[in-house]
Amino acid sequence: MRISEKILSAALFGLGLGLATAYALDGTHSPAGVAPPLGLGVAPEAGHGPGGGAGQPDAPRPLTSFQAFQTGARALQAGDTKGALEALEYAARNGEIRAVWKLGRMYADGEGVKQNDLRAFEYFRALADSHADELPGTAEARFVANAFVAVGGYYLTGIANSNIKSDAVRAVEMFSYAASYFGDPDAQYRLGRMLLDGQGTAKDTKSGARWLLLAAGKGQYQAQAVFGGLLFKGQYVPRDGARGLMWLTLARDAAAPKETWITDQYNAAMKQATEDERAAALAYLEHWVKNH
Repeated sequence: MRISEKILSAALFGLGLGLATAYALDGTHSPAGVAPPLGLGVAPEAGHGPGGGAGQPDAPRPLTSFQAFQTGARALQAGDTKGALEALEYAARNGEIRAVWKLGRMYADGEGVKQNDLRAFEYFRALADSHADELPGTAEARFVANAFVAVGGYYLTGIANSNIKSDAVRAVEMFSYAASYFGDPDAQYRLGRMLLDGQGTAKDTKSGARWLLLAAGKGQYQAQAVFGGLLFKGQYVPRDGARGLMWLTLARDAAAPKETWITDQYNAAMKQATEDERAAALAYLEHWVKNH
């Protein structure tokens, strides 16, 4: 799981939508029967949903969508996957953004359920379709932006044995929207890489480097690694060995052990850097840590 997703998961536990729409944000038809339909803020009826009674006058009041989401989160932490799914799906049907995102992540990662990319894709796409205009900067917007990034990732690779084929152009559209409208650092990183490579869009190294710098400044460690490497080598941007080494050091410290491409870049830069560049990089690092 990516660092940003860990942060989102922590936000979920620390504290809608419609798969029923016929067409998705990108104009493609949603496969029928892939995931349960999700409502758009439908008010729960008495006696329905987790915590609801049988409809008698003295029956307990049904849970709100957020309460159902909290119930699902607690059940998941306790290892009660069945109870968690029931509560989260109820919350999702009644418009709880975080519940839809969490269901998507569960199926994407195989967390308590059988891993199913197509099912995850439908949850994420429903979230992106229905909440594309969510106000940037809000807690909910972070989950919508992350859903755009997830949908873009699926379009980039495609989903085996499904009608979701690899489509770099659509991937760029998803990343571009999340990068521009929501200012999402993961989307900015993915968009920057595709612009540098000319994948799904015309090659534009200047814009690609700019998106990478924006993401790096927000702490996106993969963007820090790529932009740091460009800066150290003077590729597409004027060379600045010290600052390039600073970004590479930050990326190395945040990278997972399996991300050897980041460690390799850092080690190569350290070997090539002059003593002055290493000293300046250390000063830049101290300034970064103090201000971030």
